Amino acid sequence: FLSSAMVMFAQYVPGGSFGKAVKMAEDVTALARSCAAGGRDNPECLKPLDRIFLNTICQEEDLPRLSECCAKKDPERHDCFLSLKNSSRAFTSPFDSPNAEAACKNYSQHPQSLTAQFLYEVSRQQPFLYVPSVLAGAARYEEMMRSCCRGTAAPTPDPQECFQRQAPKVMKPIKEEGLRQEHTCGILEKFGERTLQALKLAQISQKFPRADFGTVSKLVLDVAAMHRACCRGATLDCMSAREEILHYVCTHQAILSSKLQQCCEKPLLQRSECIIHAENDDKPAGLSPHVREFIEDKGMCQQFALEKDRHLARFLYEYSRRHPEFSAQMLLRIGKGYEELLRECCRSGAPEKCCSRGEEELKKHIYETESVMKSSCDIYKEKGDYYFQNELLMSFTKKMPQLTSAELIKFTKQMTTIGSKCCQLSQEKLLPCAEENLDLVLGEICRRHLRDPINPGVCHCCSSSYSFRRPCLGKLEMDETFVPLSLTPGLFTFHEDLCTSQEEKLQHRKQEMLITLLKYKPQISQAQLATVTAAFTTMREQCCRESSPGACFQTQGPELIKRSEKLLSA
Repeated sequence: FLSSAMVMFAQYVPGGSFGKAVKMAEDVTALARSCAAGGRDNPECLKPLDRIFLNTICQEEDLPRLSECCAKKDPERHDCFLSLKNSSRAFTSPFDSPNAEAACKNYSQHPQSLTAQFLYEVSRQQPFLYVPSVLAGAARYEEMMRSCCRGTAAPTPDPQECFQRQAPKVMKPIKEEGLRQEHTCGILEKFGERTLQALKLAQISQKFPRADFGTVSKLVLDVAAMHRACCRGATLDCMSAREEILHYVCTHQAILSSKLQQCCEKPLLQRSECIIHAENDDKPAGLSPHVREFIEDKGMCQQFALEKDRHLARFLYEYSRRHPEFSAQMLLRIGKGYEELLRECCRSGAPEKCCSRGEEELKKHIYETESVMKSSCDIYKEKGDYYFQNELLMSFTKKMPQLTSAELIKFTKQMTTIGSKCCQLSQEKLLPCAEENLDLVLGEICRRHLRDPINPGVCHCCSSSYSFRRPCLGKLEMDETFVPLSLTPGLFTFHEDLCTSQEEKLQHRKQEMLITLLKYKPQISQAQLATVTAAFTTMREQCCRESSPGACFQTQGPELIKRSEKLLSA
């Protein structure tokens, strides 16, 4: 309980100190012990736990930016606290791998304190991460400390190397899980529970294709209710709902999936992550490849009229369990297309004839989606990481020039990583891998837009439809509302850092300059860009050979800008 309380306080008050988080966690734990020991006459014991947590926070002094929330009454107070949660705040610095010698000494003397510090740091930088996920990360951290320090003050022969190897294995699942959970809450908040239920229906039907519709529907409702509790910050409800779902899944393996046994044998904290990443079960033998009854059955219009949501859910279930090679987002688009087809065809005199048209439209959509992914992978395979990212930078700087260079580089780097991960997979796994991972990045861009609006095009794509968000953003072209940057003396600067031998730093610097150039001349042609790039490369090579590169850049830089400006004005 103390660890869970520490996580919650660090997430709600990420600007508070470690000492404050410990004190508040200890105060609430003392109250919980008192209530459990029979102090139920205390009116505090009758209050919901979430309210007790917020009362404890509001009793503290000197906590940053919280007085406005504390002045409100619940549920407005609770909503105010939730609105302050933000995984991109500047003060939530990333957790660094520890200094080996100091960490091992500290671990041997104060193992619990070190784990508490880890819980605090992770929770304040991942305020949307569910408590069990943070606790699972802490368990991995403790395992790393035991492994690298061998449980004594005398560390392994090379503990620093051990930490460098193990720390990413500890942090990567935490960051990925935090992003996934924030993403889910973003979908729920922006598009509502019906969209989240449809997404979970597609995903669960793909994972458990042998399960019947009733079982899948029960899981969908339970999972959606769990996310509703988790996303509104009802931590106890969130944790108990998660545990109940895990218990149900593991006690009903026979009707759900043959791929769950190893996951269900793991400790409780590791079980959820394992099930999420488990392979889809094999499709049942004899499952027909088509779902013709949904477009040929004479009673389909009557079913649609009487039980619209149930009829559409059955279609999505049947289609999803047959197509593990499609992404969940694509399955939702297919479901939406089927709904629109029924709306149109059930008004006509001959719905069966009208609906047969839907098959052609479906094939066209599948072909278009697969073509986009194949084309992107072909470019990635041809150009490699750096030049593929540059292609994305050129596209996204024109679509979203309001983003900072750091944001554009970060988002396109994430997309490039998706290319390296997914483009090597077989055709059956490419689409789910690419679109579902890309959906996480686009969700992050849309949440960035909510905090600080980017432009009308992005607003439309991020607001109109969850399942069509990726195709919509893909079709965006140059933002016509953007006013290009003016050519001021400090817009393009050339310094000795361009002579660095560290390729990664040089590439980063060149990408920053590419973004500035595109914001200065959004309509630059490929030929003009190639000419300017070649001239820059010649100047850089010439100056970096000089004994005083800085002096060379001071004279040659302005000349390059003049020549480039003349070329771009032609």
